[in-house]
Order: sequence, then C-alpha cells, then structure tokens
Amino acid sequence: MKKKIVVTGGTGYIGSHTSVELIKEGFDVVIIDNLYNSEAEVADRIEMISGVKPALEIFDVCDQKKLDEFFSKYKDIAAIIHFAAYKAVGESVAKPLDYYGNNLISLINLLNAMKKYGVPDLVFSSSCTVYGQPEKLPVTEDAPLQPAMSPYGNTKQIGEQILRDTTFSDKNIKAIALRYFNPIGAHPSALIGELPRGVPENLVPFITQTAYGLRDELKVYGNDYDTPDGSCIRDYLHVVDLAKAHVVAVKRLIEGKNKTNFEFFNLGTGIGVSVLEAISSFERISGIKLKYKITGRRAGDIEKIWADPSFANRELGWKTISTLDEAMKTAWDWENKIRSKKV
Repeated sequence: MKKKIVVTGGTGYIGSHTSVELIKEGFDVVIIDNLYNSEAEVADRIEMISGVKPALEIFDVCDQKKLDEFFSKYKDIAAIIHFAAYKAVGESVAKPLDYYGNNLISLINLLNAMKKYGVPDLVFSSSCTVYGQPEKLPVTEDAPLQPAMSPYGNTKQIGEQILRDTTFSDKNIKAIALRYFNPIGAHPSALIGELPRGVPENLVPFITQTAYGLRDELKVYGNDYDTPDGSCIRDYLHVVDLAKAHVVAVKRLIEGKNKTNFEFFNLGTGIGVSVLEAISSFERISGIKLKYKITGRRAGDIEKIWADPSFANRELGWKTISTLDEAMKTAWDWENKIRSKKV
C-alpha cells in the first residue's frame, strides 16, 4: 500500500514540483491549497508530468474546522509537507500581521491535527532568512540565528521554535525543517513553474516577465552593498533539486533514520551569485539584453548569504545537480510556454 503524504500549498511553486517528485517515488499525494497564489489546474499539469493526478482539497489550513473535516476523511496519513505560507520578504514588512497570522496559525493548526489524528511526521518549509545577516559565510547549520530582517523571516524562526518545542514535548511527533536558499527555475517539461500573481517579489520571474515584455524594466534593489558588484548575493538552486530534497526528508522520517526528533538542513548550491550575475546568466541563455535600472535598497533584504550544504549532502545524501544557466533556461522556457497558452 502506498504511503499517503499530505502536501499543503501543493499547487504552489515548490509544492507542485515536490508533488511530482513524490508521485515519481511511489507516494500517494493529497494536496491542500486555498489557491491564494496558485491555480487548481496545476493538479492537472502534475498529472501530465507524472501520470497521476493528486487529490486536491481546496481550503485554508488556518481553518481548524475544515482541517478536522479533512483528517476525518483521509486516514492513514504517513507524513505532511507544509509549504502553505505567505513568502514575500518585502510584503511582510508592509503587512506583518497578515504574515504572523497566516504563517503561524497554519502551522499550529497542523500540529494540533497531527496530535489529534496520530500523524507522526512533518517536513517544514523553512528559509535561510532564519539566519538574518550571518556573521560568517558560507552559512552552516551551526551558525547562530541573528535577528530576522523581516516579519517573513521571523515567522520561519518562530515556526522552527514551535516545532522544536512540540517535538520535545511529544515524542510521537518528528519534524525536519528545510532551510531553503533561493529556489529558481521550472520543471524541464515547462508544464509547471513559478507564476506569481501581480508584480513578482522574486528576482527570476521579474526577469522573465521583463524579457517577455510584460514589464517595462527590471528593478535592481541597491548597488551599494558590500559585494564585488554592489548588488545582493544569494544562493540560487533549481526548484527540481529542491523538490527532491523533500522526498529524501520524508523518507528519512518515515524510515526512522532521523537522529533527533527535530532536525534542520541547509538546502543550497554553496555558490554565492549576485543579482547582476544572475541577470547576466539569463541574458546568456536567452540571447536577450534586459532593460533594468538600479533603485534604492528594499526593506528586509539581506546583503549577502549563501549556503554550506555539506551537512545536507552528507546526512541526506542529497545535493544540487543543475547549474544556474540550466535553471534560468527552464524558467525562460516556462515563461514562454505559459504566455503562449500552450499549457
């Protein structure tokens, strides 16, 4: 019998790619999504890639009553992967209460449901923003957590603390927090990818929308940082590589290979890339010269951060495979396909 995995936010960007990888590995996937920043038809696209359409339940995890109804309907759930959260750094600075309410209540509701219905394992979508502006680079899991630079980052810090306390108090619950660096790219089929509503908050969809002509120009937030070219530095990893890490983490919990009831891992390439270098990568693979302008710094942005992924490489047996150029190519293929209505 297939192990049943619940994926909250499973029609979203990372959730949809993870759902594909879970199905490929033989899991039975059930998605919960309120479609706040995604579309129901993503479930059909997951089927086009994997050959299996995941069950899709449309509701908000912040609704405890709906969550109870869900767990009464679906039995024998092996694990939950929790993606459902607001995730834009800049927006979180403008709307902190929205972020604290949504991101923390959804996690607390899920943990209460896990205790009530006997679901043992949770993989938590965390973030490198928990490190704030780190004192040393690259960042290892031993790095002290600095004050968060944004409400979004703070919700991830608090979320991890909630998991730490819960797994300490209840030995029947185990959790792994995956601290993502910067996911980019799309599935090589160009059937799923990053498709934010409104003006993109993340760099790569802003790049691809500008190249396609949907945006007049790309904004680069600051060129006066203490970096080689003055722009922020990030660790960009392909979303498919990231998705595969969730499958590894779920298996680790289900198979009881975790060393403690709460573990956390950095997921990145280990390579720092500046915003301007990322733009150059896209121009190289697309042959398009991007129009961009330098604007002021954006509230909540960290100056520079990249991962030391060696612990995840060693403990999880996982590592990134795709290059920056390869990730940019898949992002551009996805943009062209979705805009041409060929998907």
